[in-house]
Amino acid sequence: MTVLMLLFGGMAGAIGFAYVTVAVPSVNPNTQLQNNVFYWSDGSQMASVGQVNRQNVSLSQVPSDVQWDFLAAENASFYTDPGVDPQGILRALYHMAEGGQVQSGSTITQQFVKNTYLSQDQTLSRKFKEIMISLKIGTKLSKQQILQGYLNSNYYGRGAYGIEAAAQAYYHLPVEKLNVSQGAFLAATVNEPSVMMNADDPQARPQATARWKYVLHRMAAIGKLSPSQEQRYLRAGFPVPKPMSRSGSLSGQVGYLVQTAEQYVEQHSSLTEQQLNQGGYQIHTTFDRHQVAELSSSVARMRGQHLDPKNRPADRNVQVGAASVDPTTGAIVALYGGDGWNKGHYTDNANSSGVPVGSTFKPFDLAAALDHGAVLSPGQPPSPITPESRFDGDNGIEIKNQQGQYLPDGSDPTGLLHQQNDVSTKWGYITLRKAMEQSVNTPYVQLGEYVGYGNVENEAMAAGLLRSSLQYDTAGFYIGTSTPSAIRMADAYGTFAADGVHHEPYSVTKVLDGGRQLPGFTPPAGSRAMPASTADTVTSVLRDVVEHGTGTNALALGRPAAGKTGTTDDYKSAWFIGYTPQLSTAVTMFKEGSGNSGLRSMSGVGGYSKVFGADMPTQVWLGYMSAALQGQPVKSFPRHRHSAREPTRTALRPPPPRHPRPSRPRAPPHPPHRHRPRPSRRAATSPAGAPPPPLPHPPPRRPVPA
Repeated sequence: MTVLMLLFGGMAGAIGFAYVTVAVPSVNPNTQLQNNVFYWSDGSQMASVGQVNRQNVSLSQVPSDVQWDFLAAENASFYTDPGVDPQGILRALYHMAEGGQVQSGSTITQQFVKNTYLSQDQTLSRKFKEIMISLKIGTKLSKQQILQGYLNSNYYGRGAYGIEAAAQAYYHLPVEKLNVSQGAFLAATVNEPSVMMNADDPQARPQATARWKYVLHRMAAIGKLSPSQEQRYLRAGFPVPKPMSRSGSLSGQVGYLVQTAEQYVEQHSSLTEQQLNQGGYQIHTTFDRHQVAELSSSVARMRGQHLDPKNRPADRNVQVGAASVDPTTGAIVALYGGDGWNKGHYTDNANSSGVPVGSTFKPFDLAAALDHGAVLSPGQPPSPITPESRFDGDNGIEIKNQQGQYLPDGSDPTGLLHQQNDVSTKWGYITLRKAMEQSVNTPYVQLGEYVGYGNVENEAMAAGLLRSSLQYDTAGFYIGTSTPSAIRMADAYGTFAADGVHHEPYSVTKVLDGGRQLPGFTPPAGSRAMPASTADTVTSVLRDVVEHGTGTNALALGRPAAGKTGTTDDYKSAWFIGYTPQLSTAVTMFKEGSGNSGLRSMSGVGGYSKVFGADMPTQVWLGYMSAALQGQPVKSFPRHRHSAREPTRTALRPPPPRHPRPSRPRAPPHPPHRHRPRPSRRAATSPAGAPPPPLPHPPPRRPVPA
């Protein structure tokens, strides 16, 4: 006994010396690692991106009752003790002096010190430092700061570091929404996380239930629960955690969604890429988990019905991209970016440029004509244009500019451009409405020239397209040689759906950093892009496309819809873009060459000799829209504000072609190269800028701001 007393005396002297000499070390940087957590539009967790599943929160975010769950279970005297428990230390030292293992005897302050400043080694020297630092830390940090650090630094099982990650891992809730009972269980996980993490399993539940009851009993014992409250929670039963899930995966569409949201955050805040990569941000998105799943399922059904890449070579390397936007707000609710990062496809087909949009561009020609008129006679002011204005729809006609000059074409033996349609039908003079319905090219190329490149370009940009995605001034511009992304096309058509009010597409509603909401994520306000009468007139024409023209496959939606099909030369891309008052969705389909060598003809894909937007893309659109709008009220578009048959001046018919050999502007001989980045959590952005100089082919596919 005397030996033991001498031993304790020596230890007491050592403690005094150590208190003077031991300094509080720097914070262990590994304890500060956090991830970025992304959330679906309903607030549930979509993905966790980073090295460590941790999201630090402020103490004010943790309900007071939940804080006391931990204090009751671990250290009820926390707010009055010096940071250490003398009796616990003496018990631990006595046990170690007897040759036993290193004992805990730890207060919440000591556990915080161990988690934040020291290693987890079970050694006497580490324990000694823990005690000394715990005695000193109170002079640097308040009790509230220590408790906050403790809750954020604990490991709770299921890969969760910190109470916010634990709340999500066990109950799929933010920490603010935890109740006393759930908090009691999370407090129980700290001592035995490897056991408690399986508490949803009936075999592991008895041990978890016993510890949970202990915490509630302690809450009542220290007066934080009344006896009746304790009994009420006990009668309600053990708060069984949700089954363990792997929500952090970036497989399927999630990788593209995270990439789009990250890009948006960087563009709309002061955060740099490096700061974002450091983690700790909670990013709430506009993406609807159910609609994303429905869009992916619709693509899968189309592929299953039509594509057989194992047995039909033409079906290989076929790509699909799609985007769906709420036209009343600009919120991007769903994307389909490709097969998924987990399958080696890293380019987001929904949010990159490089695929010509074909005839889906014609509504912008019509809108510009309605707003600005067309110079039908050289030297005369622009004449009013309506959908009933008539233009020559025959194949191979020569095209004039506003000065009355025929457009040149150096590849034609005559030196003049002869515009081609997809078929050689002799339409004669037809209305712009009919030409839109049947996707006749010649009237819209001539209309575009008479309206003027600048007017059409500005109309498209006002509707939502980026200048950087628009092709230079050629005849092909008016029938879709430009290469906007599916997101931008869905958003621009949404401007027609919203009576001419444009809402910039957005994917993030809120970003939190330690509970503090960052500025810059208020939903973009709408702006008037065109008169409501113009948008409604375009919608009336696009409704006719669905009801009487090339888009009749979309009629099966069973509610008012407007849309346009699009196909490019040699069938290298096919589109369908359609909308209802509630939702605007764009679907594109194209084929890559082997080794990502550019776009290739889709002739033969799916067994079709000619692949049109009216077929497989429309099927994807229809399957998705039917599911996405299920249960929503059937809404009608505003009544057409122009007279449906308003008379207008007929466009002057140019003289017949003087040469029997017509030709048309062909698709670029070398399709745009599509960059395929290495696996990455983000893609570079392409800011809008001036129109590119004339090039022999459209710009390469690249990520664009959304």
